[in-house]
This record gives sequence, structure tokens and C-alpha cells, in this order.
Amino acid sequence: MALRHAVLAALLDGEYSGYQLAKAFDIGVANFWHALPQQLYAELAKLEKEGLVAGREVVQETRPNKRLFKVTDAGRAELEAFAAAVARPSFIRDDLLVKVQVADRIGTASVIEQLTERAQAAEARIELLGTLLRQLRGGADEDDFLRRGDRIGPYLTCLRGLAFEQEHHDWCLRIAAVLKERQQTHHADR
Repeated sequence: MALRHAVLAALLDGEYSGYQLAKAFDIGVANFWHALPQQLYAELAKLEKEGLVAGREVVQETRPNKRLFKVTDAGRAELEAFAAAVARPSFIRDDLLVKVQVADRIGTASVIEQLTERAQAAEARIELLGTLLRQLRGGADEDDFLRRGDRIGPYLTCLRGLAFEQEHHDWCLRIAAVLKERQQTHHADR
């Protein structure tokens, strides 16, 4: 997937400024695609030049003018073609895994610390995603929302993000505990 598709997908829900898009990315799209604000602004410019989004300037009296963007028919067609294409398998690419891979050869203290920090970060994202899921559902329970909700795509991707963060949290804590136990066992054996 290219950043362009993630931006187009985020703009399907309405007209956004670059700033609003970055906030929407942080909350929803970041579950499956990370982008820095400057990357989003550059992508918006490209998409507008290609006619996949339309921008308009909004004059503001007490603030600088802003540009709002929305998906064009050509942008929707691009998303439809993207959705119809065969998806590539996902893969993990994480520097922490390399550190765990070599932990028993180089020492474990810093790796344990990083695993603990990652677990704490995942815990914060789990809370954020839980709040977002409740907001997306409104007053409906999950089963009812999944059957009858107006727009379930963001909810479904949020569920995937929640499952990922929960598994990542649990894995980090488990591996930190394993490494701590091994560290203690090796010190006791000496």
C-alpha cells in the first residue's frame, strides 16, 4: 500500500485540512499506516496535482487561511482499483526483535527495559483504541454496531489495531519476564 491510498481512505469521511488529516491519521489510520505530518502535506499536494483530491482555500479572519481537501471521483476510482488489487502479505520489521534475537549474547538489561517501555506504550494505545471504538459505536453494543452501523470500516481497522497492541503488549511482558528469569538463573549459577 502506498501512502496515497491511506490518505484517500482517511479523506472519505469528509473534507479535511492538512492539520485535521494529521489528527485523523493519529487516531484512526495510524493503526495500520504511520506517516509524519510533513509526509501527509506532501502527499496531499501530489494527490491534488493528479486530480485525486480537490483543495479549496478557506479564508479565516483571526487565523491564517487554510486549505481543505476532499476526494474526487478520480480519487474514489483509484481507491476502488486499489481495493480490487490482490493484497501483499504483511510482515514484521522491528528493530526490537533483532535486539531480542541477540539478547543472550550481548546482555539483557537494556532489552528488558525496552520491552517494558514498549509494553507501556502498547497499554496506552490499547486505552486510546478502546475509547475510539466506544466513540465509533455511539451507544450501540459491538454486535449490533457490526450488523447495522453506518460506517464500519474504521471500526474494523481499529479492532485490528487493538488486537495487535494487546498481543504486542502481552508478548513484550512475557519476553521481558523470560529474560529476567534467565538473567537471575545465570547469576545464581555463577
